[in-house]
Amino acid sequence: MFIYAMFQQYFPYELRGHAHKYTQKLVTYFYPYIQITFHELTGEKLKRSDAYFAIQNYLADHTTATAKRLKADVVKGSKSLVLTMDDHEQVMEEFQGIKIWWSSNKNTPKRPSFSFYPKTEERRYYTLTFHKRYRDAITKSYIDKVLKDGKAIAVRNRERKLYTNNPTSWSHIVFKHPASFDTLAIDPARKREIMDDLLAFSKSEEYYARIGKAWKRGYLLYGPPGTGKTTMIAAIANFLSYDIYDLELTAVKDNSDLRKLLIEISSKAVVVIEDIDCSLEITGQRKKGESEEEKEGEDGNGDEEVESEDETESSSKVTLSGLLNIIDGIWSASGGERVIIFTTNHVEKLDEALIRKGRMDKHIELSYCDFEGFKVLAKNYLSIETHPLFEVVRGLLEKTKVSPADVAESLMQKAVEEDADICLNRLIRDLESKSAKEGEQSKEA
Repeated sequence: MFIYAMFQQYFPYELRGHAHKYTQKLVTYFYPYIQITFHELTGEKLKRSDAYFAIQNYLADHTTATAKRLKADVVKGSKSLVLTMDDHEQVMEEFQGIKIWWSSNKNTPKRPSFSFYPKTEERRYYTLTFHKRYRDAITKSYIDKVLKDGKAIAVRNRERKLYTNNPTSWSHIVFKHPASFDTLAIDPARKREIMDDLLAFSKSEEYYARIGKAWKRGYLLYGPPGTGKTTMIAAIANFLSYDIYDLELTAVKDNSDLRKLLIEISSKAVVVIEDIDCSLEITGQRKKGESEEEKEGEDGNGDEEVESEDETESSSKVTLSGLLNIIDGIWSASGGERVIIFTTNHVEKLDEALIRKGRMDKHIELSYCDFEGFKVLAKNYLSIETHPLFEVVRGLLEKTKVSPADVAESLMQKAVEEDADICLNRLIRDLESKSAKEGEQSKEA
């Protein structure tokens, strides 16, 4: 310290930079370790570094068990308390037998003793230290692994959001919905098929890049009201840990604004257009008097929408062609890892161009409640897997069209003293009543 103080006092200021430069070279020659620094703020405008926060998430997940000094904080957008390394703390971990040291540091710039803005601006950074013989392994494999894992941890721990749109932008609330595939009243085999398809999609980034397709997948959910289409959407979002973007097309002024909304959608998103048959004039009705040749000449592939007469009077000028562009046109590649879901009660009304394979890759019919769906509901609502009345219910479901929502309402306990017998008998009465009404209607017809 004495020598350093003498150096600071007597060595010419103009030469200190050169002295520091050559001293560093001398130390580096004998020092066998390499250091890489990751700053919290980067660039001319000091934007937050994605790499820094990915490393922060990685270290919080991997090193809190070994660090001796930690700091705790409730981070906005996170589901729980976050523990991270405290300032000037160091931890060690191994990667393929290589010892690696991470240290958390901060710089506090010196400021005048008197200032109208006395608060100092701290600059935090992480330093990665390793032996120089392992340069390739660290720079080509380890750092990529840390960044990838850190981003995955951030997705896993974040609060997911439900977005809705105005004409040109999105707003959001925290998304908390209890739906899961375990609670869906559909056949277990179909349930497993959908889950496997979603899981394969979420792990197929390299595959989609190799075949030259945008990393997205389309689902068409169709069936009568009350069959669980909206619940299925929530279950998909929970299963994949994705945000939901509920796109209201009637609120969008034109195709240009639709593209703006598309650009703002993040990756790892479920983009939903519910009741697509009611959103636009896309029910397959083409302008009368046009030949097929004229239509193909206008759009090049027969997929363009021909505006109907009353469309011009609508406040929304979004066209079918504009919608198709966000599904699989050139604009669909503006973001990756998206699941696009359309729902409808009347699939027969939709234009074939909208729902063909390649746009809506998987068509899922959610129909009336069958016995397998009933068993799921009985387990969810009554905590039973078998009961003497099940066979009675099976027989009634085979001849009665009833939605899962109606069955669930009958099974729901209306009072504390109600047990499974009471709820099942109520369901049987409701099914018998509905069956009788259907019989009367068929006779009148």
